[in-house]
Amino acid sequence: MRLICFGDSNTWGYDGRSYLGERFPPDVRWTGRLAALTGVELANLGENGREIPHTPSALTAAEAELRREGCADWLLVMLGGNDLLQDASLTAADVAARMEAFLLRAAALPSLAAARRLLIAPPPMVPGAWVPAGRLIEESSRLAAEYSRLADRLDIDFLDCGPLPLAYDGIHFTEEAHARLADSLRRRLGL
Repeated sequence: MRLICFGDSNTWGYDGRSYLGERFPPDVRWTGRLAALTGVELANLGENGREIPHTPSALTAAEAELRREGCADWLLVMLGGNDLLQDASLTAADVAARMEAFLLRAAALPSLAAARRLLIAPPPMVPGAWVPAGRLIEESSRLAAEYSRLADRLDIDFLDCGPLPLAYDGIHFTEEAHARLADSLRRRLGL
């Protein structure tokens, strides 16, 4: 079985404790843990700062990245937090609309036409160094409900991360969060 994980810094494995923006070791990251727990082949397409691809250039780049990875049994997508961080005017519903457009484009790629899609709602943000405003916390906490409705409309799989332990910045996963998400995904994917 082959999984493609498309996400942001929490998929990449950013270590919030690192002064220089380093990543957790592979055996700590949720992607590495999931591969080790299940024996699946897994492509980690996490990228620091990634928003849901929505501009023409971002969509073209994302499609090229996904095409380079080839076929997969599952496409796991966990994005949305950076969209809220980068544009204070966005609501959770706006982010879900961006996600819908991206998922439809990804599904149209021949290499992913047969892949099952799992939309993962990132955990709600918590107060921290990068999350000063209550509005960010409120909108991020609404994202799971919006994504759940989107998954129903698109007839795709869905996982709500729910609250997870986050670093001092209010956004990035701790080691425990990576372990908990890997275990949740193992169960959700039936592996």
